Amino acid sequence: MNFAEYWIRHRVVTLVLTFVTIGGGIITFEGMSRLEDPEFTIKDALVITPYPGATAEEVEQEVSDEIELAVQKLGQLKEVESRSIRNLSTVTVTIQDKYGKDSLPQVWDEVRRKVNDAQSSLPPGAGPSLVIDDYGDVFGVFVAVYGAEYSYAEIKQVTDLLRRELILVQDVAKIETYGERQEAIYIELSRDRISQLGITPAEIADKLRQKNFVSNSGRVDVGPDFLSIQPSGGVDSVEDLGNVLISGGATSQIYLRDIGHVRRGYVEPQDKMIRYDGNQAIGLGISTVAGGNVVVMGAALDKRLAELRSQIPLGIEAGIVSMQSTSVVESINGFVVSLIEAVVIVVLVLLVFMGLRSGMLIGFVLVQTILASFIFLQPMGVALERISLGALIIALGMLVDNAIVIVDGTLVKLQKGIDPETAAKDTVAQSAIPLLGATIIAILAFAAIGTSQDSTGEFSKSLYQVVLVSLMMSWVTAVTVTPLLCVMFLKQPEVADGGEESAAKDPYDTRFYRVFKGLLRTCIGQRWASVGVVATVFALSLYGFGMIESSFFPPSTRPQFTVDIWLPAGTSIGETRDQVIRVEKYLETLPEVRHVSSLVGQGGLRFLLTYTPEKLNSAYAQLLVDVDDPEVIGDLLPRIEKDLIDIAPDALTYAARFQLGPGSTGKVQARFSGPDIETLRELANQTMGLFGEDPDAKSIRTDWQDKVKRITPIIADQAADANGIQRPDVARVMLAAFQGEQIGSFREKDLMLPIIMRAPESERSNVSSMRDLQIFSPAAGSMIPLRQVVSGFSTLFEDEIIVRRDRIRTITVYCDPVVGQPSSLFERLRPQVEALELPAGYQLSWGGEYEDSGKARAGLMGSIPLFLLLMVLITVGLFNSLKQPLVIWLNVPLALIGVTVGLLITHQPFGFMSILGFLSLVGMLIKNAIVLVDQINFELAEGKAQLAAIVDSCACRLRPVAMAAATTALGMLPLVTDAFFSAMAVTIIFGLIFATVLTMVILPVFYSIVFSVSMDEGS
Repeated sequence: MNFAEYWIRHRVVTLVLTFVTIGGGIITFEGMSRLEDPEFTIKDALVITPYPGATAEEVEQEVSDEIELAVQKLGQLKEVESRSIRNLSTVTVTIQDKYGKDSLPQVWDEVRRKVNDAQSSLPPGAGPSLVIDDYGDVFGVFVAVYGAEYSYAEIKQVTDLLRRELILVQDVAKIETYGERQEAIYIELSRDRISQLGITPAEIADKLRQKNFVSNSGRVDVGPDFLSIQPSGGVDSVEDLGNVLISGGATSQIYLRDIGHVRRGYVEPQDKMIRYDGNQAIGLGISTVAGGNVVVMGAALDKRLAELRSQIPLGIEAGIVSMQSTSVVESINGFVVSLIEAVVIVVLVLLVFMGLRSGMLIGFVLVQTILASFIFLQPMGVALERISLGALIIALGMLVDNAIVIVDGTLVKLQKGIDPETAAKDTVAQSAIPLLGATIIAILAFAAIGTSQDSTGEFSKSLYQVVLVSLMMSWVTAVTVTPLLCVMFLKQPEVADGGEESAAKDPYDTRFYRVFKGLLRTCIGQRWASVGVVATVFALSLYGFGMIESSFFPPSTRPQFTVDIWLPAGTSIGETRDQVIRVEKYLETLPEVRHVSSLVGQGGLRFLLTYTPEKLNSAYAQLLVDVDDPEVIGDLLPRIEKDLIDIAPDALTYAARFQLGPGSTGKVQARFSGPDIETLRELANQTMGLFGEDPDAKSIRTDWQDKVKRITPIIADQAADANGIQRPDVARVMLAAFQGEQIGSFREKDLMLPIIMRAPESERSNVSSMRDLQIFSPAAGSMIPLRQVVSGFSTLFEDEIIVRRDRIRTITVYCDPVVGQPSSLFERLRPQVEALELPAGYQLSWGGEYEDSGKARAGLMGSIPLFLLLMVLITVGLFNSLKQPLVIWLNVPLALIGVTVGLLITHQPFGFMSILGFLSLVGMLIKNAIVLVDQINFELAEGKAQLAAIVDSCACRLRPVAMAAATTALGMLPLVTDAFFSAMAVTIIFGLIFATVLTMVILPVFYSIVFSVSMDEGS
């Protein structure tokens, strides 16, 4: 079958389809979705259950355990982790990798059913549980609304306006706030005053509930009308609350305002807050609809904000914490420039080595192939982002391989005097099937990425999709458009008289080719010596490879970094905020810093897919620091950490770049699991000591943190029983006296504001007054001092956080490297920690980058054997032989020589992207080897002796193979400076250059050994 014949004869059809695909590709490119990084599904849901008044251990045993037990009945469950703190249980449910984003909604519904079934097993006062299944949603726009001269209420009015208006903007999915405070009505009553009047807090609460209670008064027939009845006397304002009459003794009544201060305020303490450039703020996160274009959404938001500017008071601004549309435009533009540079480099190489006509012809086909690929990539859901555009650059060299073989074969036949149409058809007829097989093998080399089901595989999936589509398109254009263009533009060379004619008809009878052929004959003649030299070099490369550091994903080049602050466990959020203010003032003095956003009490909204926010913790804060030039971050981080030792001496601080790709916080993690809390803490303390002895370890901490102090009123049981007072009564008195007790709700339009009763500030700040608090005694029928039923107070230490993994208590010790790769630090620390003697029933496991990298590699390795088998079967099928595939595959491991040299010279680590680079390198090498062995078969079929066939085939394929390697290697130069693709580019460039030389020299040697080629054969 001759693929080229139809397309050459139907020239108009071919040309029309060519320009249709070019135009369609341009239009498709403009309409494709744009992202900074590829999407991957976060397969986690949170189950949050309140348990007011319970300690962390009570929450763990009575709530978290029940929720864990319920969700473990899920067949889709991968793992479950719980975090129990005072008053609150947070259970993280992680679903197995094989469940994609389309099937997750059904899984989350099943999670809800399991959690709802568990509600009856929770203790009184606990729940209800809330299932948050949008935990992985990304808010591509995260702004902080602030105004230096404005109150919080005024800022909130603007935030409400923006939230109401911006939700209507194109491609906006939802809007969430961060750091918004809950309004409340406070009634602050003097303890002494109400005690003197003989009024109990319960009486006040009951009176307010009656005043604010909505009850049905019914309706009545009045003539033809059926009228509703609504009594007056409700509470419509804060002033009305103050005018409520309270019985003060036997007969007297008194206004509530006369015995306490009634005011409007905010729930205290605030659970989380956000600050922007030193100002209090409210965060606003905006997410994009599924399949939406974040760039289009960003432009629409800018336009709508400009229209709303007249409604926003002067001085209130929206500070940008993260604007993904800007990052996407910069990232996409940068990669498009790199893609254009790569195309130009490839075309220039072709022009230099193949001549003007051939170079322009192949360059045109390359551009058509790229644009045609976009037409098929968009329906597959591929967006323009870091991985997909990088994949195009990686594939560039391979995209021209097929066209180079066709053009070069046609040129050779033209030089032998064959007419252009016959030359093109014969070349396609000879090469189409081998090129198809080689192309499929190159695609299969990437297939393990496309079939990996974990988050890393999903993150990198577009790499495989782009290679699949673009390489297949390159084969299609090579056997359709390319031969027609060869017929149209390539001409037979002019032949001089006499002997020059034979020289013109034998393009390989030149000095260069004669030297090359002589080298081949020498290596084949000394085949075992040649193999010995290569084996020695390969052994040295194996040794050198062991000296290369490993990594997972590189740090980001985003012009923003984080400063995490952990204060001692139990620190109030107010104290944490004060510490943050000091750090903010320091950062503002640094000339490199442009803006500082501070998140206090919790991590922020997920504004990047690779960002994992810290859970609720009053002693935690995170500062997001913006700079103009990301290059300065490397020098800033150690300087900031050093200076913060003096600025915040009680805090553990950690400054870091953002991460490219999936991963977890804490690059080195040692996990200890077992039943006893104290034993786990002892193991963690020993491990922290070992970590601390390494000078390259920093930010050493545990996820349980230290124990916190607790005040425990010791109830005198006999006295309490005699007065009819129980433990909950004492708890309510303590709550109302200090933090405040919610006694009802105040209805205001569409709001339900909690009414909180507590003592005034002067009394709340006096902890020593606890003994003098008044508590109502049912037996006495009056208020009595708390000291009559409480014998004393003790200060104890309790666990603030208890973490369990798969229902087993697990404490994790974290650390990060000061410099260098986490793998080097891990390799030093691992044997020391594993030398610890673990009691029976306790286990040690490793998390962090070691675990993340292992999962990613396991996702690849699970399918690599299958695809390697398919690649082998295709090579066997192409040649209907075992010996020839053996020759081809013997060449593959030798690529490690170039990879080792390249990574050592450039000081690049061997990470996940390097693994992908090596896999793609395997496909490239096999493709080149197939073309060479197929040419040997062709020469043998022409009747040549084995030695002559080998030598002539190598000479014939030297230019296309070398050109393919050169275009691939040089085309990837723009990626060498890219943080994400650098290691992968180095792996491919050096591996391909070294392996190509070996392919053209050592593969013939292997062939001569396997087929026992004799040097005595005539040529």
